[in-house]
Amino acid sequence: MSTPEQGAPDGARSGAGAEPPLRRLRSLPLRTRLTLITSGAVAVAVAVMAVICWFLVRDQLYRQLDNSLRENARAAVAQAGAPHSPTTCSVEPRDDGSSQDDGRIANPFGTIQLVAANGSNCIISGSSKLVITSQDLAVANGTANNVLHDSRTESGTKVRVDAVQVGLVAGGLQTHGALLTARPLSEVTSPLNTLALVLLAAAGIGVVGAGTAGLWIARAGLKPVDRLTATAEHIARTEDLSVRLPVEGRDEIARLSASFNSMTAALASSRDRQQQLIADAGHELRTPLTSLRTNIELLQRSEATGRALAPEVRTELMSSVRAQVTELASLIGDLQELSRPDAARTVQVVALHEVAGTALARARLRGPDLRITADISPWYVRGEAAALERAIVNLLDNAVKFSPSGGEVTVALRDGVLTVRDHGPGIPAEDLPHVFERFWRSPSARSLPGSGLGLSIVARTAEQSGGEVSLAPAPGGGALATLRLPGAPVAPPGPPTADGRD
Repeated sequence: MSTPEQGAPDGARSGAGAEPPLRRLRSLPLRTRLTLITSGAVAVAVAVMAVICWFLVRDQLYRQLDNSLRENARAAVAQAGAPHSPTTCSVEPRDDGSSQDDGRIANPFGTIQLVAANGSNCIISGSSKLVITSQDLAVANGTANNVLHDSRTESGTKVRVDAVQVGLVAGGLQTHGALLTARPLSEVTSPLNTLALVLLAAAGIGVVGAGTAGLWIARAGLKPVDRLTATAEHIARTEDLSVRLPVEGRDEIARLSASFNSMTAALASSRDRQQQLIADAGHELRTPLTSLRTNIELLQRSEATGRALAPEVRTELMSSVRAQVTELASLIGDLQELSRPDAARTVQVVALHEVAGTALARARLRGPDLRITADISPWYVRGEAAALERAIVNLLDNAVKFSPSGGEVTVALRDGVLTVRDHGPGIPAEDLPHVFERFWRSPSARSLPGSGLGLSIVARTAEQSGGEVSLAPAPGGGALATLRLPGAPVAPPGPPTADGRD
């Protein structure tokens, strides 16, 4: 039993793997495709116009021939008079077509033939008999008055015939007959053939010219694209993001060049920020790592030499190691948060008041000697619950860190505005423009634990949630942090909201 593939004809198997024409066209270079499309469009337009022109000329020539036949028929009827007998004309005309005195009518423009109802006929004028058709007999029998149709002579010449009803006398009786006036169809076909050749030649010249013009236009139009390609290849080869394309005009190519310049500028800025982040992270990691290594080396030396450290010294070293490890873990967590792409965020409706309550509970654990008061009203925002909680925790940690022992931290959330106020030393005016920069720490805070990334994480989270954050001196001393997030006091209908709890 053979499978369908085995039983398939060879032609079917070979045709199945053929590449579709559209796919083959797409595989060609853009310049070639533009040339082919331009040439094809012009070829189709020229072909359509040539066909329309040919048919219009043909109709006009036929109309002129038919009018000429009618005029000849009227002239023949007027010259012959009525009634006329088919026996009064010569049945076999002379080959030279010369006039005779046998009742024939002189007509140098074609053939005139008389047909009786019984089919008998004779030539009145002309050199070759016409083949009598059913249409001619219908006119001769009186069932039709006038018929225009194509026919031929007995010698095979194609002619155009106008059959007109006339009166005849046959056997002493008056009856109907048909007077046929014919002219050769070559009067129409010869000019049409010549016109077809002319149109074909014009179409060929037009297609060749269109192809040449299309190739020139494609080359001229794609020059900016060639420059863009060369620039992109140069950047890929050298990683030089300082290269810029010239922007000329306001067309699509100029917009593409401007967009490319903007993209390379953004890439250069991103790479600079990445390098700066790596450099700053390395600098921040160096201090705790150096201190951690020193403490561990002291412990190792004590064990190696057998000279035990005093219990209070050992306890202090272990506490320092633990603090430095905690600081390193916090720094690594901050770096991971800053490096996380926006695409990895899960945006949903978040109950900001519940997130703030969770953050307050964590802040009270970190500042047990402080009095933290809160006035929080419901507010729902769209964002990521974990990121919003981390941002609020960072604001509260900043307030706890700079508050004196026994001090007070006031937290309020009303109409989407979260404020955190402490009573610490405050922020100098010259430091305010830098507080949200990565790894920036004021001179007074460099002795305190921290990585300098907390407030920058708050600013990034606020921006991702469509809000803003600010830090300013508080009236009466201390600092006032303000986080504004768009939202509503009631939860919108939809999926359950996130409360920010772990």
